Amino acid sequence: MSVGTTQTRQGLDGRLTALARIVELGPGRVDPMLLTESGQLLLRAGDRLKLSADHTVVALAGGTGSGKSTLFNSVSGLELSPTGVRRPTTARTHACVWGLEGAGPLLDWLQIQWRHRFARASALDKGESRLHGLILLDLPDHDSIRALTDTEADRLIQVADLVVWVLDPQKYADASTHRRYVTELAGSEAVTIFVLNQADRLTSEELAECVADLDGLLRREGVDNPVIVTTTAITGEGVDDLKSVLAETVARRRAAVQRLTADLDRLALRLTKIEPADGTPAPPSSIDDARRIGLTDALCDAVGVPAVGEAMENVYGVRSIEWVGWPYTRWLARLRPDPLNSLRLGDLRDEIRGLTGGSVSAQAAEVDNAVRALSDGLTAGMHEAWQTGIRDAARSHAAQLPQVLSAELSEVAPRLDRVPGWWRLLLVWQYLLVLFFLAGIAWFGTALAYGVFGAGRPPAGLAVFADAASLPWLGLMILSVLGLGLLTAVAGRNLVMLGAGNERDRLEREMRRRVAGVASRAVIEPVEHELARYNEFYSALRGVRG
Repeated sequence: MSVGTTQTRQGLDGRLTALARIVELGPGRVDPMLLTESGQLLLRAGDRLKLSADHTVVALAGGTGSGKSTLFNSVSGLELSPTGVRRPTTARTHACVWGLEGAGPLLDWLQIQWRHRFARASALDKGESRLHGLILLDLPDHDSIRALTDTEADRLIQVADLVVWVLDPQKYADASTHRRYVTELAGSEAVTIFVLNQADRLTSEELAECVADLDGLLRREGVDNPVIVTTTAITGEGVDDLKSVLAETVARRRAAVQRLTADLDRLALRLTKIEPADGTPAPPSSIDDARRIGLTDALCDAVGVPAVGEAMENVYGVRSIEWVGWPYTRWLARLRPDPLNSLRLGDLRDEIRGLTGGSVSAQAAEVDNAVRALSDGLTAGMHEAWQTGIRDAARSHAAQLPQVLSAELSEVAPRLDRVPGWWRLLLVWQYLLVLFFLAGIAWFGTALAYGVFGAGRPPAGLAVFADAASLPWLGLMILSVLGLGLLTAVAGRNLVMLGAGNERDRLEREMRRRVAGVASRAVIEPVEHELARYNEFYSALRGVRG
């Protein structure tokens, strides 16, 4: 095998490997019929490349009355294929082999019956060395009544390394040949030859006109450089020209690879129909931080994270009244109906859980919108099949997403039975000030009763508290205690508001972290898997195009 042939074979192997990846990645994105054809080409290529590379399979194909069996006998130099007036004459494929060694497995793969195989080199020693390695097939007529139920001709046309179309001068433009085969094989001129047989029926001028007309017809059908040979099988005129063309093909030992390459080129051209719009950049294989943050923000809004945080902040402030507020105002408030009692502070934890779950289930449409916005931003310019695939991947857990978010956020509902230690210290301090206030009131009352109104001689133990001169200082002390209590309540309230803000931030951060985790598992990971599939698919498609 020559260096050029080896390089061509290596290039074909790489392209076939890429096509195998296309078949693996394409379901749901590529036309099933096209995937089926790709799979069939892979099987055919794998089988053909394992068989003899020293033999070239050439199929003589043609319609009824084209004279291909006569041409087959003329090329082989033997009467191997039956000819006659009855149509169709050839019922089964006949094969003539120049150089039988190693051809057996290939003939078995072609499904050529043993009784229809002939070894040219052993027949009267008339073999020609330049054709050594040629396997010439005489196919059944592709347009016969038998062909309607027997697809042998079609099958062998698909697998032959080189197809020689034998055309009748009177029917060379026959639609059944051109529509079913020539147009389908357009672009495969390297492995297609056209023989205008029975040239003896035409004058030289008519023959030249037919050749020119056939050349123009083939070019219009996509055959860029058609090879046309004129023959007269009965007289042998032009047969040597055909042999020379066949000998050149056989000598190169590249027809099998060229045929597979041509089939792969046609398939690649059809696959390009699912390419993205021109100029569309390839999407990333992973979701960037900006899109991750955008999705998390949208989901946080959809499940009401800010509302839960605000509710937590308000609840935190309401609960602090029992601990850090001015005791006198609390006692007075208990003497009148308090609208805050409707909050049922003892059940606030359950209410927070209910708020979280309610927000998620109520905003399922917004969750879906957030997911759709992510997929739409990634699929601009993609082929519709891949746009649908990425949207489906993004929404693969859409039905469960609200419930999953609800369960996650319920786990981080705040512990409303937890009381900060400094609240307890402030409560103790406030009650100490209350005791000081009550003690001051008692002292003031004793001094007022005995020192001012002369209620009598005070008991020995209270004499020191009955001095009227201490009244101004006692009043100042009582007011100071009240003021200190009030200042403590105000300062405590400010600290509570600061703490409430910190608690809200902590809760929202934790909820956001949970939402981001759910978004990553339920949305980001499936989308990234589909994006990786998308990029790998088009990388393989570039490999198929070579």
